[in-house]
Amino acid sequence: MKILLITDGIMPFILGGMQKHSTYLAKYLSIQGCNVTLVHCVGENDDIPSDKIINHSIFNDGKSLDNIISLKFPSSIKFPGHYIYNSYRYSKLVYKNIKDNVNNYDFIYAKGFSAWKLLKEKKKGNIFPKIGIKFHGMNMFLPVSGIKANISKKMLVPFTKYNMNLADYIFSYGGKVTDTIINVGINQNKIIEIPTGIEPSWLINKNSNSTNDITNFIFCGRYDLIKGIKILYDVIDNFKEKNCNFHFIGPFPEDRKIKQSNVIYHGYIENEDIIKKIFDFCDVLILPSYSEGMPNVILEAMSRGLGIIATDVGAVSLMVDRKNGILIAKPDVKLIKNVIKEFINMDAEKLLEIKNNSIEKIEQLFIWDNIAKKLIKEISVIVQEK
Repeated sequence: MKILLITDGIMPFILGGMQKHSTYLAKYLSIQGCNVTLVHCVGENDDIPSDKIINHSIFNDGKSLDNIISLKFPSSIKFPGHYIYNSYRYSKLVYKNIKDNVNNYDFIYAKGFSAWKLLKEKKKGNIFPKIGIKFHGMNMFLPVSGIKANISKKMLVPFTKYNMNLADYIFSYGGKVTDTIINVGINQNKIIEIPTGIEPSWLINKNSNSTNDITNFIFCGRYDLIKGIKILYDVIDNFKEKNCNFHFIGPFPEDRKIKQSNVIYHGYIENEDIIKKIFDFCDVLILPSYSEGMPNVILEAMSRGLGIIATDVGAVSLMVDRKNGILIAKPDVKLIKNVIKEFINMDAEKLLEIKNNSIEKIEQLFIWDNIAKKLIKEISVIVQEK
């Protein structure tokens, strides 16, 4: 099966959860036997990597994609809506580079606004393969904090709806992400639920999992209000108990760091082996976000045998339940504080059971090979219905 994968970037050339998901899609669809043409971009001021470098970064073992189209994401002066404007410009650039061969593919999988121009051309009556698009967490339809974020959200909403209405299918992680898509008026029959996954190399053996004498909590991400970081800071600032440690991985400004002996900042880390070692030293991941899609960091923490504290947003409930953690209804100081205390007072045997349940859930549901097989099965049905 020939698949055209149109993205807004892949790791490590553009950093982000969406880009990581795109990288794994390209990799595991190829491993499962699909002929994948990847369309991706780098920043306008960045050098375009060679196909050899891209293939090595994805596979690291001599395998290669069927074809790669590398582009530069347009830039402009910043003004209200500049991201939307440049996203449409990028979609036009994509269309220009694929239009002559677009009907050589069985299916087109597009991220975000990258197929905008293609969808407009299809609306005009052009015959193209079926097009499925993915907007990940659908954050633009969810509550956000701050005036700037609200303005940005309101600008994104109509263009996101427009693209989804034109697409043949919408990919969803499932859970509340699907609910959000339905609530904005998309026909449920257009929605294909496929969770994200993680590579087997992240999995720790349950026999090597353990607990600490005092509970170690960890937050991994950027200093961002949408991640609930201010709420978490308020919890730690007012936390009287000292029989626990709080670790942070991410680019935290010096003036935004808590000065306490039990708060440890590891900085921004790209090396996965170092991240794994820090996770292995901890017991519980905390992610009190206001909105999410299906965060990679939860899967990564689960694969290293951590319990999870997270808000019930996006598709988080697919990953976290009472067996391997605790879901909280919203980012709230009192709720988070009580859950942290529950983990601190938990006996070691129970905590280890929760941590090992995370590993088992990853093994059963979220390994990328199996995710790719499920996606291919769904696409195959669509292709056969032509």
